[in-house]
Amino acid sequence: MSAPHLASVLFPMPVPEPFDYEIPAGMDIGKGTLVRAPLGTRSMHGVVWDVRAKTDADENRKLKAVKEVLDVPPLPVGVLEFVDFVARYCCHLQGVVLRMVLSSPDALCPSPTHTTYRPGDQTCIKMTEARQRVFAATHKGHFNAAELARAANVSPGVIKTLADAGGLIADEQSVDRPFTQPHPAREGLTLTPIQRDAAHELIALTRQDAFAPALLDGVTGSGKTEVYFDAIADVLRKDPKAQVLVLLPEIALTQDVLARFETRFGAPPAEWHSERTKMQRRRVWREVANGRARIVVGARSALFLPFADLRLIVVDEEHDSSYKQEDGVLYHARDMAVARAKFSKAAIILASATPSLETMRNARAGRYAHVCLPARPGAAVLPPISTIDLREHPPEAGCWLSPPLIHAMAQTLSKQEQCLLFLNRRGYAPLTICRKCGERMKAPDSATYLVEHRYSGRLVCHLTGYSIPKPKHCPACGTADSLHPVGPGVERLYEEVTGLFPEQNVEIFSSDTTKHADDVRALIARMETGKIDILIGTQMAAKGHNFPGLTLVGVVDADMGLHGADLRAGERTYQTLAQVAGRAGRADKPGRAILQTHQPDHEAILALCSGQRETFIEAELSLREDMGFPPFGRLAALIFSAATEHDAQAAAQAFAAVAPLVEGVDVWGPSEPPLNRVRGRWRRRLLLRAEPHIDLSAMISAWRTRVKLHRNVRVKVDIDPYSFL
Repeated sequence: MSAPHLASVLFPMPVPEPFDYEIPAGMDIGKGTLVRAPLGTRSMHGVVWDVRAKTDADENRKLKAVKEVLDVPPLPVGVLEFVDFVARYCCHLQGVVLRMVLSSPDALCPSPTHTTYRPGDQTCIKMTEARQRVFAATHKGHFNAAELARAANVSPGVIKTLADAGGLIADEQSVDRPFTQPHPAREGLTLTPIQRDAAHELIALTRQDAFAPALLDGVTGSGKTEVYFDAIADVLRKDPKAQVLVLLPEIALTQDVLARFETRFGAPPAEWHSERTKMQRRRVWREVANGRARIVVGARSALFLPFADLRLIVVDEEHDSSYKQEDGVLYHARDMAVARAKFSKAAIILASATPSLETMRNARAGRYAHVCLPARPGAAVLPPISTIDLREHPPEAGCWLSPPLIHAMAQTLSKQEQCLLFLNRRGYAPLTICRKCGERMKAPDSATYLVEHRYSGRLVCHLTGYSIPKPKHCPACGTADSLHPVGPGVERLYEEVTGLFPEQNVEIFSSDTTKHADDVRALIARMETGKIDILIGTQMAAKGHNFPGLTLVGVVDADMGLHGADLRAGERTYQTLAQVAGRAGRADKPGRAILQTHQPDHEAILALCSGQRETFIEAELSLREDMGFPPFGRLAALIFSAATEHDAQAAAQAFAAVAPLVEGVDVWGPSEPPLNRVRGRWRRRLLLRAEPHIDLSAMISAWRTRVKLHRNVRVKVDIDPYSFL
């Protein structure tokens, strides 16, 4: 640069904008460069957001200089634009969103190294059996001394002796090794004509080398994964630098998908989710930034990885509410994935058997390509779905399975086939009540009931993690042994099932019984190989699993999701029940699904049983349109919290009093949410409904400048809220 220039540097911390710095002579800095610069008394890593020539107005400013350029590839412009968009859309600070991108600070420093060994001059040493094992082990990979000793089953002294004698040569290797590259030329499964046509449609979109969104709409078991595998393979073949991101809603899904990726592409993809260690995340971040991690499979936060050349995003199970981030920056990963693809000029595939109404409407309007897989391949067919009216066939007192469902389970088990019972309640019972005084056990700082976990003997709040041993006396009246469980959880259902079928192998599939990825992998393997006869599962069992011997799905409480004021209650119930029913009959054995319900005439349940998905979608869309709710309108929530109920109410009222008068925007509240106290803080909510053309984010950002809240009051902005608790 001939003339002096300034760099605007954004830091990954709660700041609203970048800071200006002098660029020292000879320092090569451009947009996206990662640098170290002084901030107060500290020196911090940041990202150059802009570079501009120094003007006369800058001459009187005392600006500090950038200290150092980091040895890390610059962030692509598309990543910077994405950060700006997320911050603006979600009404959050730029620096906090950048912190989500720079989520592995260790990756900004040079990779640690360790000493590895390879064969040297073997003629100068006396060969022994132990030394032969060492040389054999060196051909299996790059090992440090401890790893090589374990691999060869020798003592570390043997390695040192060989190295000193020249039989082994020491090399300094990076700890963070590159990932094995995928082989896109490998053949996948033979596709049916319908699947092949769908794959060709997706490939045509990815070859546009531009933003190209598509909905892959296929019934459960129709082969959506194999179809988008073909699109991924084509992207990787066409461009040796192209990178692909596959988002999954649950870690539980990751294990099966990883195995399928390795089978299809000859190498496992890079993983990114909360169970990865700090070292593993550092490795993934660095390899993604350098363009060497070509396929990444991860949870919603993987959307913020610094891809060097992102060409395709796949959002599997795009309808899933787990894509909504409810803490920190509140965003929906599906919607932000579409934005990320747009800024990266990449294709995006939204895949689901039960698409969200927002995605379905975009497909119908022509904004997304609509690629359909209407049937399962081969002999597999969709299972018929029937209901059991619990008003006519109630379970026995203290039980939760109706006689017709028990009979169906007995029939299935007699044929050496498997059953899945679905109940989306963890623990033993969702409520514990004192039979003497009626006291309901709650978390002391939250308006949430404590869930009994009988296996651990504890009462647990699933929202905050608060946990206590189950008291022997009621804390309100002091009566001994009066605390009684109310309602079923999966543990209570397990008791009932093992009593009914004592000879069968019964297991629970929930986040309490499978806490780690290895636990999930082991349980799925037992189910796939027929070692489990009856699986009792929560939401984790409803997603993406393929159990060949499973022919009966029983939904214990099909009405659970229909209660409350959630505008998506019907849609979510339909999606959940369709997904869990779709686990049955995925191989050559026909399956069936049975729903226990008190509302067999509810439109969501009727649509499931009759197979009239389009009728249900039309009815839901019509209702949303009449009310001006998404996808025909926009929603946003402002959630106020304070140490006292009075302060929360006062803050919400003060905010509502200065609400901008904008035509097409309704402001409702303040109201008391169902969970009016969480972690010791009282809560109030304002809900906004707006016409689709109104920029709610900009309106709220301007609105927030009108009110100065007390420092003890917090306000969260939730654009497109999914939770109304």
